Formats: sequence, C-alpha cells, structure tokens
Amino acid sequence: MNPRSWLRSYAARLTLTYSVVVLLLVVALQGTVWLLTRNALENEVRRVMTTELDKLAQDYARGGVGSLYAVLRSRSDSWGRTGAVYLLTDPALLPMVGNLSAWPRDVEPVHDSEVRFRIAAAGEMTTHPVRAHVVQLSGGHWLLVGTDTSEMERALRRFGWASMWGVIAITGLIVLLGRLFAAQTTRRVREFSATCDAIVHSDLSRRLEITGKGDEFDQLARTVNDMLARLEQQAVLLRTTYGSIAHDLRTPLYRLRVRMEEALRKASLPSEGQEIVQPALQELDRVQRTLATLLEIARAESGSPVADGERVDLAQLVREMHELYQPAMQEQGLELVLSCEGQATLFGKRQLLAQLIANLLENALKHAHGGTRVELSLHGDARTVTLAVSDNGPGMQPGTPSGSGLGLNLVKAIARLHRGEIALRDNAPGLRVECRFEKTLPA
Repeated sequence: MNPRSWLRSYAARLTLTYSVVVLLLVVALQGTVWLLTRNALENEVRRVMTTELDKLAQDYARGGVGSLYAVLRSRSDSWGRTGAVYLLTDPALLPMVGNLSAWPRDVEPVHDSEVRFRIAAAGEMTTHPVRAHVVQLSGGHWLLVGTDTSEMERALRRFGWASMWGVIAITGLIVLLGRLFAAQTTRRVREFSATCDAIVHSDLSRRLEITGKGDEFDQLARTVNDMLARLEQQAVLLRTTYGSIAHDLRTPLYRLRVRMEEALRKASLPSEGQEIVQPALQELDRVQRTLATLLEIARAESGSPVADGERVDLAQLVREMHELYQPAMQEQGLELVLSCEGQATLFGKRQLLAQLIANLLENALKHAHGGTRVELSLHGDARTVTLAVSDNGPGMQPGTPSGSGLGLNLVKAIARLHRGEIALRDNAPGLRVECRFEKTLPA
C-alpha cells in the first residue's frame, strides 16, 4: 500500500496516534528507569567515599598525619583490587603517600569538594574515570579519596543501549501491529463501501456481510441491512404503486382519446365542436407524454433497471442518435455536429441511455432558437466518459432554475442509475449539458 494513501485512512491515523503515544510512554519509562539507576549508582559511590573518609578521619584523629600516612601506605596497592584511589599531599600538593603519582592536573584543590577526573592505570593504554572527594587537613595537608567509576559507566552504557534497542523493537512491533490493524479495518470499510456502491447503483437486495464477531462492524452491518430492507420494501411499494397508477390512468386516457378521435371523424360534428375537440386532443397528448415521463423517472429512480443491464457501446449509440435527429435539426435550421472520439463501453440499459441522449437533443432543439449549431460530443479517458450536448442559442436565462423540467429530471435519474452526474455549463453563447459516467463494468 502506498504510504500516502495509507496515511489518508482514519484507522491508520488513529493507529499511528496511539503508537506514538505508547512509544512516548515507553521512552519516558525507560528514561526514568535509566535516571533512577544512574542516581542509585552515584549515591552508592558517594556513600562508599563518605564511609572511607570517615574511617580515615578517625585514623587522623588518633595519630595525626603519621597515623594517616601508615594507613594509606598499607592501602597503596588497593587500586587493582578495589579500584580505590588515595593520595595524601603536603600543603604544596607534593605527593606523600597513595596510589597516585601526582595531584590530578585538572583538579583544583578546594576543601570538602567533589571532583571528577581520569587517570591512566599502569600497563593499560586507556584511561579510567575517577570520582573523588577532596578535604584539607588541619595542618594544611590535602587528602583525596576516590573510586574508579568505569564499571558504573559501562553498566549505564549497556543499560542505555539495551533500552534503545528495546525501544526500537517495541516501535517495530507497534508499527507492524498498527499496519495489520489498519489494513484489516480498511479492508472491512472498503468491502462495506463496495457493497453499498453496488446496492445504490444496481441491486437493493444485496446486504453487508456480518462476520459473527460481534464487533462494531457487525453492529453497523446489522443496522444498515435493516435500513436497506426497509428501503427495498419502499422501492417495491413505489414500483407497485406507480404500476397501478399507470394502469389506472392509461386505460381511461386511452379510451378518452379513442372517443375524441371518433368524434373528429364524424361528419356530423359541427366546426365549432372540432375547434373544441382538436385542442383538447392535443392537451390529452401532452398529459399522456407527461405521465409516461413521470413513470420513466420513477422507474429509473427505483434503481432496478441496471440489475439486468448489458454492455452498451455508447459511441455507436451516439452515432445512431446523431443520424436519427439530424433531419429534425435541419428542419429547424440547426446544424447537428458530431464529435465522437474512440470507444466507450458502459454497463446499463441501452434503451435508457438512448432516452437520455434523446432528451438532451430534444432540449437543445426546443431551447436553441436563435442559434445555428448543436454539437453532440463523446469523449473519454481511462476512467470516465463525458457525453455532452451544447448549442449556441440564448442559453439559460437569469433566474431560471438549473436543470428544471421533466426532461432534464429524467436525464438526471438515468445518469445516476449509470453512475453518472449531470452538469449545466455556460457555452458562451448557449448552454452545454454534460453527463459524466464512470467506466465501471461488473466482474
């Protein structure tokens, strides 16, 4: 998965947020443990130096510098065994006794101070870190007591590296689990989206999958499935109602038309009666066309026609409709221009798509008065197909609702049924109606 597209997922962002929070908590915990460990070790070093100074102070109190000298001389070889550092100097900092050959170069003699420095052990190429305490005796002599902290620093380094690798391992585990969780969540969401898209555009009988885990997705699926069941019932009721209305209205309208035509054919009908019946017959024709259009809109909006659709060569259909409407356009003084590039195949109802194109051409034929040219065009790319009818007439008048009229409403319904959308644009001059479809075919 592309990292950018992965980060656009809400589940991925949520997982990343929790991962960062957990990682920060782990880092804070490891850092706190490291600081506590370091402080504990330093306190232990300080305690050892304080205890040693107290013992040496007691020796000094009993026998003065001579007694202290004897004690330190006996411990002069303790470096290799315990890492202890001792040095007694005269007031001029010249060594008297101890396991240091000279006063440390970087240490300033300050009474009752804690110092840090490095020394080189005999026979070794590396230096050792030392932490020591400095005191000045009553006779002006200086006493330095310290300990080698190499082991402490090595332990802290090992602990630090172990903590760092632990954080890296935890980070990798968190990222892996986060990706798995995000991928699983994204997969379920995409399945829901694909199913809902198929339901909207083809089959209201389909339902979201319920895995039986009882999680939030199953709860959502149950709720959506209940809603879809009610919508399907309403759609069936709507189709049944419109079918009943069509049957109840078509029959009396047809009988009325037959009787009015019979009355016109009678020679005994006076001219005044013919003048009344003929306009009434024309109005009846308009009512029947309006009823037929309303039924087509209802049938298209119900979502059922594409369920048993077919692959339609839209380019071929556009050429046929251009050939069919060209004579009518010429009679109105309009030039019908065809612009059709390449092939375009859609899945749907050929009859409905032909009705869509016919309504667009009829709309142009009706409203392009004052113009001279109507263009029927079809262009597409890898993902979409754009069908457009444009003219150079007066266009939409200010204040006119966009897409008003039963014809354009039927066009919108058919377009939605075929995963398309309608847009009305200014053709400067004239009007341009665009229908954009997705090139999505069923598996």
